[in-house]
Amino acid sequence: MQKKSYNEYYKPADDTLFFADNIKNEKGKTALDMGTGSGYLGKILSNNFETVVATDINFQATKKAHESIECCICCNGADAIKLDFDLIVCNLPYLPSDEINDPAVDGMIEGVDVPIQMISSASNVLKQTAKLIYMTSSLANYLELIKRTELLGFSTKILAKKKLFFEELVLVECIKS
Repeated sequence: MQKKSYNEYYKPADDTLFFADNIKNEKGKTALDMGTGSGYLGKILSNNFETVVATDINFQATKKAHESIECCICCNGADAIKLDFDLIVCNLPYLPSDEINDPAVDGMIEGVDVPIQMISSASNVLKQTAKLIYMTSSLANYLELIKRTELLGFSTKILAKKKLFFEELVLVECIKS
């Protein structure tokens, strides 16, 4: 399989719109849209947060996100961030894969390996008792992902689900304990 060009970014789709609908009323001082893609979720958060930061491993994605979010950083997860956040959102790359051909969607083994690396990165910049909300799918082993998230010190709950033709989207809320 040919690797996806880094000149593209993840464009909003059903999952992004479902996610946005579930976070539009979140409020606080600082929010991080980790793995921002187009910056759509960060833009939604900017309505209710004083500071919104967007990160993505794809430079073209950060350029696109910068059209609506002032602070965009090209990095892996939250690895380059030193600020603590009240809320972190992440539409994870959750598709099971043997290798990473498209970093926007390929989650490696059972769709868990890359997401857990991103969640671990997020836990380093999340204020105590703050929230991490991530998107996963029935195409991934999302129960294993939730279990491994809890092993990182989070309490978790399924916030919402949405059935699509070929999968069920799963939004997970995590509170750092």
